[in-house]
Amino acid sequence: MQRETPLTFFEYIVLSVLSEQPERTLRMSDLAARTSASLSRLSHVVGRLEKRGLIERARVPGAGRRTVATLTEAGHHEVVAAAPGHVAAVREYLIDQLEPHDLAALRRIGTAVKAAINGRRPDADPDQAP
Repeated sequence: MQRETPLTFFEYIVLSVLSEQPERTLRMSDLAARTSASLSRLSHVVGRLEKRGLIERARVPGAGRRTVATLTEAGHHEVVAAAPGHVAAVREYLIDQLEPHDLAALRRIGTAVKAAINGRRPDADPDQAP
């Protein structure tokens, strides 16, 4: 990925997660959870992205040390430009290496993991709230 874009894989994931949020904004603690990163690692990476103008951070008024990260327009352009290369790499290194029965197993595994994350059984109706 770094051969085709100035982003590391983790930076791409951070920008991608933000790009999918309402107003492209998320609390840093939630962003850390969604990217499976510690707050200190995330803060370091967000600081780099902020210096490049791809993310802005802001304190949330009130008690506690709450901060949100917002994807800037430049950050959105960067993640959109990087997405085709990311998709191509996933296809080349993962999807194209699997047999049809492996893909079916991967689909079942993904469905089960997504259901667990969303608090549902894998066989539950996905349109129903947990």
